[in-house]
Amino acid sequence: MSQSEPEGLAVRKRRETNARIAASAARLAGRHGVAGTTVDHIAADAEVARATFFRYYDTKESAVAEGITGPWLTLVTAAIARQPAELAPKEALVAAFGELSAEFPAHADSIRELARLTRTSATLAAWTAQAYQRYERAIATLLAPRFREAAAQDPRPRMLAALAMAAVRISLDDWVAGGGALPDLIGRALTAITIEPDGR
Repeated sequence: MSQSEPEGLAVRKRRETNARIAASAARLAGRHGVAGTTVDHIAADAEVARATFFRYYDTKESAVAEGITGPWLTLVTAAIARQPAELAPKEALVAAFGELSAEFPAHADSIRELARLTRTSATLAAWTAQAYQRYERAIATLLAPRFREAAAQDPRPRMLAALAMAAVRISLDDWVAGGGALPDLIGRALTAITIEPDGR
C-alpha cells in the first residue's frame, strides 16, 4: 500500500465528516430555526463529539451556512455544465438557473432564514461572502470556455460570475423584503446582465 492511499482515505473521511456536520446543522436549523439550534444539537445529530465540531467550524452559523449553500454550489455547477455548448455564457447561466427553479420551493424556508440571519449576524455574513466567492470561481471556470477568442487572464468569466452572484443577492433582498417568486426574481436579475462581446 502506498503512502498516498491512507492520505487519500483521510481526506475523504474529513470531507464526509464536514458534509455530515453541515447537513445536520442545516436540517436542525430548518426544523427549529438557527436560534433554536445549538452546537450540541448539531454534534449529536451528526454523531460527532463537540470538540470534533469545532475542528471543522468556528460557529454554528458557519455550519448552517455551509449546509444550506454547499449543496447549491453542486447543483448550480452541474446545471451549468449540462447546458448545450452552443449557448453563450449568459444564456447558459440563465438556462441553468431556470432548470434549478423547481428546487427552490422545497428549500424556501431555510433560504429565507439564512438570508435574514446574514443581515443580523456578522459571523454568518462574513462566511456567506466567502461562500459567494467560491460560487464565483466555480461558475467562472465553467463559463470561460464559452467565451470565444478568450485571451489569457480574460476578466469576463469572473465578471459574469460575480454579476450572477450579485443578481442572486439582490433577488434575495427583494424576496425577503417583498415576497414573490424567488426563481422569477433571480431570472429577471440575470437577464438584466449585459456582457459584451459574446457574453450576450
